[in-house]
Amino acid sequence: MILVTGATGTVGRPLVRALRDRGATVRALVRDAGSVPAEWDDGVEAVVADLNDAGSLVPAADGIDAVYLLTPVDPDAARQARHVIDAAAKAGRPRVVLQAAIGVGRRTSPVRFFAAHAAALDHVKAAGLPWTVLAPNGFQQNFLGSAASLRAGTLALPAGAAAVSYVDARDVGEAAAEVLTTEGHEGAIHELTGPEALTHEEIAGFIGAALGREVVYRDRTPDQARTALLDTGLDAWRASGLVELHGMYAAGEAAAVTDGIPRLLGRPARSLTALLTEHAAALRATPTTTQERPA
Repeated sequence: MILVTGATGTVGRPLVRALRDRGATVRALVRDAGSVPAEWDDGVEAVVADLNDAGSLVPAADGIDAVYLLTPVDPDAARQARHVIDAAAKAGRPRVVLQAAIGVGRRTSPVRFFAAHAAALDHVKAAGLPWTVLAPNGFQQNFLGSAASLRAGTLALPAGAAAVSYVDARDVGEAAAEVLTTEGHEGAIHELTGPEALTHEEIAGFIGAALGREVVYRDRTPDQARTALLDTGLDAWRASGLVELHGMYAAGEAAAVTDGIPRLLGRPARSLTALLTEHAAALRATPTTTQERPA
C-alpha cells in the first residue's frame, strides 16, 4: 500500500495513474470526499485527512509500505511535512519519497517555498526512515494556467533572459511511481528536468506557434510582478514567493538539464513543444461566459 499526499494535484493525479498501471494499491489523501477523481478505480482507497491535523494522518498511514510526500505551497508546509513523517514513523518503517525543489541537497535557497523542503528532508533523516528525494524543476503545465493572458499576446514574468529546463509534471508522476515500486533508490536525490533549457522569449515563440498568433515575452521587474499578482487576489506571502522563484530563474539557477527522467523511465523527457501541441486547441479556445463575450 502506497500513501500519496497531494493525490489530486498536478503531480499527484499522474502519479496515482502510473501506480495503478503498475498494479500498486494506493491510499490517496484527499481533503474532502467530494474531490475524488472519477478516473480512480477500486485499487485507489481515498482517505480524508488534513495535513494540519496530525491525528487524522495516523490512521491514513496505518499499514503503508511507502509514502509520497508532497506538501502544498503554504506557510505551514514544514509543519505539515513533519505530521506526515511522524505518522509514517508510527506506522513502522515505510519508505518516504519526498518531492522537493531542485537543488534541495546542495544549497540554501532564497525562495521561501523551498525552506519547507529542506526542513522535511532533515526531519525524515532524523526519524530514521528510508528516504528518496525527487527534485523537479518548474512545471511546463504552469503555462497552461496562463491561457487568458497568452491569448492576449503576452507572457509577462520577472524571469530575465536566462533559460529554464521546465519539466512535464506527468514525467514527474511517472518517475515517482518508478521510485516507489522499485528498489535501489534509498538516499538518492533525483533531479528532474525537461529535455532542454529554454528562455522565456523562446517559450513565448513556441506558445505563439501553438496559438497561431504572436506572443511576446515581457520581462517584468519584481515590483511590477508582485503588484500584478496581488491584483489577482493572491496573498502577499505567495506573491512574494513567486517573485523569488522567478528571481532564481533570472539568475540562471534553473537552466541545468539532467538525465533524471531518461535514467528512471528509459525514455526521453517530454518537451514543452509537445505539451503545447497537445493542448493547442484548449489554449486557442475563446471563453464563452456572458461576461467575456464582446458587447
